[in-house]
Amino acid sequence: MKIYQSGSFEKKVKKISKPEKKILDQEIRKIADNPSIGNEKKGDLREIFVHKFKIKTTQYLLAYRLLGEDLELIMIGPHENYYRDLKHYLKKR
Repeated sequence: MKIYQSGSFEKKVKKISKPEKKILDQEIRKIADNPSIGNEKKGDLREIFVHKFKIKTTQYLLAYRLLGEDLELIMIGPHENYYRDLKHYLKKR
């Protein structure tokens, strides 16, 4: 399984500190091991899965989708305005 990162995902990950990045890497491994771990969305966001996890006290959402056998990490961020920004990003692509 190959794991791809979108431009939006890469930009956000660059701003994360090293200890937080370790937690993120663990969560990505969980997703790679079991892609159905996240909740599949409906409507505009169908075929997109969102996995929720906490770093310190902040809950983060990580959007991803399966491309055949591969995994594309689309977007990460806190819950506030997350789905609005995700829809906007997917329309722009």
